Amino acid sequence: MVGEIFRDPWGIPHLRADDANGLAHVQGRVTALDRAWQLEVERHRAQGTSASFLGPEALPWDRFVRRARLSDTARRCWEELERTDPGTAEWVRAYVTGVNEGLRSAAAPEFTRTGLVPGRWEPWTPLAVWLSTHILFAGFPAKLWREHITSRLGADAVGLFAADGPGTAGSNGWLVAGDRTVTGHAVIAGDPHRFIEDPGVYQQIRLSCPEFDVVGLAVPGVPGIAHFGHTGSVAWAITNAMADYQDLYRERLRRTGAGVEALGPDGTWRRAARHTETVEVAGEEPVEVEVVETDRGPVVIGGPEGLDDGVPEPGEPPLAVALRYPPRVTGDLGFGALLPLLRARRVADVDRAVDRWVEPVNVIMAADAEGGTLHRVAGRVPVRSAANGTRLVPAWEPGYEWRGWHEPPRAGLADGVAVMANQRGPATPLGVEFAPPHRADRITELLSRRHRWSAADMPAVHMDTHLASATPLLTHLTTLPTPPTTPGAPGWAGSSAEGDVAAASGSGLSEAAAALRERLAAWDRRMDAGSADAALFAAVRGAVVRRLAAQPAFAGAAAPPPYPEIFRPWLALVPRVGHALEHLLSAEELFGIDRREVVREALEEVAARPPAGTWGDTHRLAPWRALPPTTPYDEPGLSGDHDCVLCTSPVPGLTDLAARGPAARYVWDLARREDSRWVVPLGASGVPGSPHHRDQQPLWLAGDLVPVVTDWAQLTKETDV
Repeated sequence: MVGEIFRDPWGIPHLRADDANGLAHVQGRVTALDRAWQLEVERHRAQGTSASFLGPEALPWDRFVRRARLSDTARRCWEELERTDPGTAEWVRAYVTGVNEGLRSAAAPEFTRTGLVPGRWEPWTPLAVWLSTHILFAGFPAKLWREHITSRLGADAVGLFAADGPGTAGSNGWLVAGDRTVTGHAVIAGDPHRFIEDPGVYQQIRLSCPEFDVVGLAVPGVPGIAHFGHTGSVAWAITNAMADYQDLYRERLRRTGAGVEALGPDGTWRRAARHTETVEVAGEEPVEVEVVETDRGPVVIGGPEGLDDGVPEPGEPPLAVALRYPPRVTGDLGFGALLPLLRARRVADVDRAVDRWVEPVNVIMAADAEGGTLHRVAGRVPVRSAANGTRLVPAWEPGYEWRGWHEPPRAGLADGVAVMANQRGPATPLGVEFAPPHRADRITELLSRRHRWSAADMPAVHMDTHLASATPLLTHLTTLPTPPTTPGAPGWAGSSAEGDVAAASGSGLSEAAAALRERLAAWDRRMDAGSADAALFAAVRGAVVRRLAAQPAFAGAAAPPPYPEIFRPWLALVPRVGHALEHLLSAEELFGIDRREVVREALEEVAARPPAGTWGDTHRLAPWRALPPTTPYDEPGLSGDHDCVLCTSPVPGLTDLAARGPAARYVWDLARREDSRWVVPLGASGVPGSPHHRDQQPLWLAGDLVPVVTDWAQLTKETDV
C-alpha cells in the first residue's frame, strides 16, 4: 500500500494512495502524527481506562463505560462487521495499522507530563471511539430528569422544562437548491454544535485514490468521512435528529448463590451476566466496578442493593436501571455506511449508503451536481411503547419490549430550501424533546431575504446573533411599574447610589432599574461580543434564573437524586431553569410563583451592580481539555448565545462561559468544489506549539472560512507512507 501526505497552507492533510485500503492506512498514520494525544485519550475513554493517567476526575466516566459495556459492544460490532462486510472490516483494519505506525513515531508533550506511553489500537478500537463519542448524543439521561421532576413537581412540570438539554449536542444545516443560487447548483452549509475540545472533535481532511476524491470533516480515530463530505459531484451534511432510541428499564435484581437474577416481563427470574472489573486511578487505590447485564441491557445505575448513596422509597425495591441501546442489541454500529459514502456520486448513492446508518440518528441533507437533493432521517429507532420515551419503564411488566425498527422519515424542500437546526421536523415521530425553533426559523427567514445565494454569502448566516428567545423576558420587563420620576439620560451606566433600589419600595421600579428596562427595550436583541446591552440582558437573565431556581416551589427538585456523577449535568436545577427559561416565563401559571416580582428583583439587582463591560468580556470560549495547558491560553470573547444561529452556549444562571459552540463550519458548493469553504475553532494540528494548532481561530471568531484546496500543485508534499 503506497500513500502520500500533502499539506495545504493551513496544515490540513491531503492524502493520496493507490486504493481505498492504502488511503485508510495513510489516514490512520497522519491522524496519529497530528493527534496522537487526542487518539490515546479517546482510546482510553472508550475502554474506561482514562482515570489511570488522568486521575480521579475521570473515574465517573470510566465507571459508566465499564457498566455500559461499551468496549464489549464495540468488539461484538467488529465481529459482526467481519462476518457480514469483510471489505469494510479490512478497510478499518488498514486504518488501525496506520494509527499504530504513526503512534510509534508521534511526539506529544502530554505524554511526558502524564507518563503515558502510547498503546496499541485493536481493529475494534475505532468502533469503540465512535460509540463512546456518541453514547450520550440521544440524551437518555433526560429520562432521569423527567422521572425526577415528575416525582417532585408532577407530570405537568415536565413540559415546562422541555428544552434542548445541557448535555446534548446539535447543529445547524441548510440546503439551497440550484434554482435559488447564482450558479444554478446547490449549496449546503452549516455548523455542528458540540463541546469545543482541544484538539478539535473534527479533522479537516482530503482522501483521494483512483476510486474517489473526498474532502470533509473526519472524526479523529474513525476512518473515512462520516458526517460532512464533498466528493466533487455530491455533498452531504448532518444535524442531530433529536430522536429517542435508547431506553432505561427499572430492574428488580436479587443475589443468589450463583450470581444475580433479574425479574422479567413473563414473571420469571432469569440469570443476569455478572462480573467485576478493576479501574486503575492515578494517585489513588484501584476501584472495583460490578458489571451486571440483564436481558434488557447493562445496568448503569444501582444494582441488587440499589444506589450506593440512596435509600429506596417505602415499599419500593432497591433501584437498578438498565440501558438498552441499538448496537448492543444488534451488533451493528453502522460502519457499513462509511465506504459507500466515500464512493457516492449522486444523492441516490448517499441515500443507499445511509440506509445502513445506525447511530447517532441524524437528519441527512445532500445535493449533487445534477440537481438532485435529499432530506431524510438516517439511523435506527426501535418501535416500542410511547412510555419508553418519557420515563423509566418497569422491566418486570410486559408491554415495553422493542418490536422492530421505525422506517426513517423523509422530507422535501420548501421554496428550494431545507433547514434543520434540531427543531421538530422530519424526525418528529421519532423523538420526545427537540430544540426550540428559533435557530431554524431565523435561518429560514434569512434565506428568504433574497432569491439567489452564493457560497460566499453563507458565512453571514453562520454568524447571525439575533436572539428570538429573549422575547418572554423582555415582555415581562414591559409590565413592570414605572417610577414616578423620569429616569436618567440615555447614556445611563447603572445606579450611582444604593438609594435607587430603596426607592423602589412602594413606588415600582427604582430610577436605575427603569433606565435599565428602557435600555433593554431599545436593544436590538443581538448577542454581539462587543455589545454592552447584550451583557446587561445576560446579567438580568442570569439573575432571573437564579431567583426562579431558588423559589420554594422548586425546593423539592433542587437536590438531584443520588445517581452516578456522570448524569448530574442533566439533573441540576439551575441549568434546567436556564435552558427552559422561555417556557417557564411564558407558561400561563407557574406553581403560584410571582414571575413579575422575580423579574423586578432581578432587574433591581443588575441595576444596582451592572456588568462593567460587554458580552464578550464574560462570554468566553472554554474548550474541554483532558489536561490543562502548561501555559493557559487567553481564550477569546464570543458573540452568539444558545438560541442564536451563532450557537455559542453559556449556561444562564451558572456561567457565561461557552463550552459548546460551532465545532466546525462548512460551505459545500456543488458548482465548483474549489469554491467551498470550511473552518474549525482552533487548527488542524493537535500538537501545542505547532504553527497550525490555533491558526484558524481568528477566522473562526470573525466568521471567515478557509478555502478548500483541490489543486495538488498548490499543496506541499510532506512524505510517502
